[in-house]
Amino acid sequence: MEGETSPVSPPVQARLRARGLRSLPLRFVVPNVVTLLALCAGLTAIRFAVDAKYESAVLAILAAAVLDGMDGRIARALKGSSRFGAELDSLADFIDFGVAPALLLFFWSLHTLKTVGWAAVLIFAIAAALRLARFNVMIDDPNKPAWSARFFTGMPAPAGAIVVMLPLYLNMSFDLPPSRGLTQLVAAYVVVIAGLMASRIPHYSGKHIGRVPREKFIFVLFAVAAVLILLASFPLEMLIVVSLAYLALIPFSVRAYRHLAEQDAAAPTDAGAA
Repeated sequence: MEGETSPVSPPVQARLRARGLRSLPLRFVVPNVVTLLALCAGLTAIRFAVDAKYESAVLAILAAAVLDGMDGRIARALKGSSRFGAELDSLADFIDFGVAPALLLFFWSLHTLKTVGWAAVLIFAIAAALRLARFNVMIDDPNKPAWSARFFTGMPAPAGAIVVMLPLYLNMSFDLPPSRGLTQLVAAYVVVIAGLMASRIPHYSGKHIGRVPREKFIFVLFAVAAVLILLASFPLEMLIVVSLAYLALIPFSVRAYRHLAEQDAAAPTDAGAA
């Protein structure tokens, strides 16, 4: 009401200003807005799944994955990284890549297995939560070797969300007849992907890909454009190819990780011998 005093006294306001609780620069706001857009996409995917619009739900989760890949890069480019943004990103990732794909698969097929199907999606969601929690803890590990930044420990949550929906892509692309046996295979596949997320198996990280050589720029640009066109024209078929290619890449990432680990372990011995 007019004439009332402010609930925050001037001395308290001065202390808040001294602690830096002021209006945030735009460079801190923009990455968080992108994260919130990704969260909206994940929640929208759940709505589409409830309405049995499964292809739209898949595309919404894919949009969340794209936005999730953008927010961190925007934050680094604008020098707007913050602890708040990191926590918000983890919470959004759990909804987008743990809850949304699990519920989508349950509404699509796994509900026919009742308790078994629900247990499978619970295991996947829990694995996503554990994966994200471990990622947050390992960020602050000072003992990690520099080369380990080329790898993720366990399947990253966005990749897990896209790969776990492979049975749905196959069903919608080839119109496979529903059967209890196939549904049981889907439940087993979901548990396997959950295990890969919670495991310590190394996976290649695309965050540290170097610059493209100038002489190869045109070819890379053409390849990216071709993939985007194919993804827009044949989204489910392309997601099948991407999912299978990602799974096939796991043994190569494990071998590369072990090779670098062996080199790192041998380096002090070589230095001492020299």
